[in-house]
Amino acid sequence: MTNVTKFTSKQIIQEQASLWISRMDRGLSFEEQNKLSIWLNQSDAHKDALFNLAKLWDDLSVLNELSDLFPLENKIKPKRFAPIAMAASFAIIMLSSASFMFDSTFLPFSMKNSEIAQVKYYQTKIGEQVSFSLSDGTSVRLNTNSQVKVAFTDNHRQVSLLNGEARFDVAKDKNRPFSVSVGEKSFTALGTIFNVQKNNLNDSELVVTEGKVLISNTKTINKRLNNIVNSFKSLEHNKLVGSVVNSGEKSHIKNNIPQNTNKISLDQIQRELSWQQGMLIFDATPLNIALSEVSRYNDIHFEFDDENLSKLKISGYFKSGDIETLLQSLSDNLDIHFQKVSENTIQLTVKKV
Repeated sequence: MTNVTKFTSKQIIQEQASLWISRMDRGLSFEEQNKLSIWLNQSDAHKDALFNLAKLWDDLSVLNELSDLFPLENKIKPKRFAPIAMAASFAIIMLSSASFMFDSTFLPFSMKNSEIAQVKYYQTKIGEQVSFSLSDGTSVRLNTNSQVKVAFTDNHRQVSLLNGEARFDVAKDKNRPFSVSVGEKSFTALGTIFNVQKNNLNDSELVVTEGKVLISNTKTINKRLNNIVNSFKSLEHNKLVGSVVNSGEKSHIKNNIPQNTNKISLDQIQRELSWQQGMLIFDATPLNIALSEVSRYNDIHFEFDDENLSKLKISGYFKSGDIETLLQSLSDNLDIHFQKVSENTIQLTVKKV
């Protein structure tokens, strides 16, 4: 259980290819172009997935980008039915993998009145994960048992994380900040990738994997919107009211107060965000904490007959919904006996010699 490997699958490659197509549609930055080249050179499967998806995409900007990546495939022609087909398939996938609720203020097209917000709700059930794109091109991935409220105006892109955890790959728009609020705190970015987890009403966690994120008070962010826009445009982040978290850093919010921001290693980032590949990675993690994380993905609770057993540290990687394999591994490697004492409760005990 000590070997930690990165989980890959055809489904994940397709998701990554879709994300790259979405980025190419809005335009790649120089840094993104380099990252795309690295991703493509990692595997022929990456190239095939991106190329096949591009053939369905009805956008000349994307096809022009791909003409340099696939010089031998210069006869790609956009299919006029592609947007309808992709939209239909996207809707089917979304409705089959998550529950969506729309309130009466939702409007499907861009708003002419900046005072009126386009509001939309997305949520997942226990054990579900889903990815989708917002109207501005931002990519969002919701973890298990999560819910977000999206409210866009002409001046501000506001998302409220009502429950659970989400990753945001924010489309760049220097004139319209993108903020994720959790209780009294907001996390604001203008083009970056970050992960937010809501632990309870007053506690949350932020991991930034690309760019910068500003932590500020939710109540005052609208009053200082112009200041935020101007400060990001001029890159004068020292003038922003709040604390800035950089790429490769993690920040904890406890009782609505930001704690120390720490630089974290690539291995730790992989563990923190392994849920995005449908995996859970533990590294010398106390058993009670590890199983508490497992319970987020299953309607199962664990009991210990010995406090020392709950503090036992484990390492390894597991599929987030595969309790059977996890329990069998605990039994085989640590001599831990498990017994289902009720429909949603499993009791763990140390095997007696």
